[in-house]
Parts: sequence; C-alpha cells; structure tokens
Amino acid sequence: MRSEEHTVVRGVIAALLLVLALAGCGFQLRGAQPLPFESIYLGLPEYSELGAALKRRIRAAGGTRIAETAQSAQAVMAVVAESREKVILSLNAAGKVREFQLRYRFVFRVHDGKGRDFIPQSEVLLTREFTFNDSQVLAKEQEEALLFRDMQGDLVQQLMRRLAVAKVGTAG
Repeated sequence: MRSEEHTVVRGVIAALLLVLALAGCGFQLRGAQPLPFESIYLGLPEYSELGAALKRRIRAAGGTRIAETAQSAQAVMAVVAESREKVILSLNAAGKVREFQLRYRFVFRVHDGKGRDFIPQSEVLLTREFTFNDSQVLAKEQEEALLFRDMQGDLVQQLMRRLAVAKVGTAG
C-alpha cells in the first residue's frame, strides 16, 4: 500500500513539473489577434459564405468595424480572383477516375483606397486529395462539399493571420 501512495505522489509531481515547464517556456494557445485597421471593407459578394465567415472572424477579433462602403473604410480588401477546381489525379486500369485533387485559389490585395497597398496582391492556394468510387457517388459528392468547406475555413484563418500582420503605417 505504501509503494502505491508513492507512485501516485510521483505521478502528481511529474504532472506539476510538466505544467510548470510548459508555463515557463511561454507556450500559449493562439488566440484571436486584433487587426491593425479601424475599419475594413470586404470586396466579397453580399451573400458569400466566405464573406460571412470572414466577417464573423473579424467581429470576434474585436476592434475593427466592417464598413458598408469602400469609401468609408480605412482598408479595402479587393478580391482579384476566386476559383474552385476539381482535377483528376489518377485513373484505374479500366480508365475510370480513382483520385481527384480539389483546388481552392484565392487572390486578393488590401489597400487604403488611394492606391497604397497594406498587403500587395497575394495568392492563397489550398489543395485536398480524395479517392473516388463509382458505387459511392452521393457519398463522394458530400465528401467533396465537406472538403471545400474545410478549405474555406482554412482560407479564413490564413486571411485573418495575413490581415493581422499588415503594416498600416507603411502603405505605399
């Protein structure tokens, strides 16, 4: 019984030391970073899923107002291109598709409305691969939609990180 108590005590001490080591190294979860703009206009269609997700993240970060017009915003995100593609990666011996690659390409720039860039034209390219089976067409269509939704979530995170590090004072 005595050795079991020592084992428990040693386990608790080891756990405490691990927690102290993590706290001492400065580890912390990535939180929402405030954007360096007082206001931003998003040049996305009004009912865009991407636009809605990006607006939610900007509001959650706090401190930045989403402007209704480009003229009333300190920063303007202009969408240069947005495309989704489905490319065949491989075929089976019968010549039927075995794998696809999904590509989500988003090209944008952030400027002050007077020609000075906060973020010059940039491209985000996301890809996902998935296998295909003729006997599971409906399931694979749902998987494809889910993968595109996942890529959109990744895109929003990448855009937020890029917006958070934009240099407002050095536009030009």
